[in-house]
Amino acid sequence: MDDRERALVERVLSGDIDAFEPLITPYRQPLLSLAYRITRNWEDAKETSQETFLRAFKYLANVDVQKSFRNWIYQILINTARNLKKKQAVQERLRCDALAPELFVDSGNDPEQHQLDRELRSQLADCLDRLSDREREIFLLRDIEEWNIRETADVLKCSSIAVRVHLSAARRKIKERIKEKYPFLLEVRR
Repeated sequence: MDDRERALVERVLSGDIDAFEPLITPYRQPLLSLAYRITRNWEDAKETSQETFLRAFKYLANVDVQKSFRNWIYQILINTARNLKKKQAVQERLRCDALAPELFVDSGNDPEQHQLDRELRSQLADCLDRLSDREREIFLLRDIEEWNIRETADVLKCSSIAVRVHLSAARRKIKERIKEKYPFLLEVRR
């Protein structure tokens, strides 16, 4: 945890609840984005993010100031999202916009490019839908969020080997799905 975060945590724990807002502000958008990718629904993502911040505030006294605050709060988000998904009786199909819009070039006012972007998001969402929950979490953290193996393992409370195994399986499944249903995506890549 950096000095700024450590100071803010100490202020909150000593009763200055206004110090909590600047502590979590840098994490609002990234956590919401990841929550959306995990839950596949904006309302669930908002609920997951909000619950994450509530839990972070409630359990702030348990944070280890020698470790990363970012990893700690992401771990809360992952667990909160898992709990939400367990409560839901029916799994929703991954929606076309499951990947964050910032992953794609802004099509501006070009309706043709906008349609191509939507189709690509839909195809990628279909590929992600083939993954188990664990594979999806690992793939999103590693390949989309660009976290390293150790950080991903810490957040998901698993070994680095498990991250590598699940990531490999996720990449293989995505590649197989692309070959099977969207071979033209491979041609574009060359």
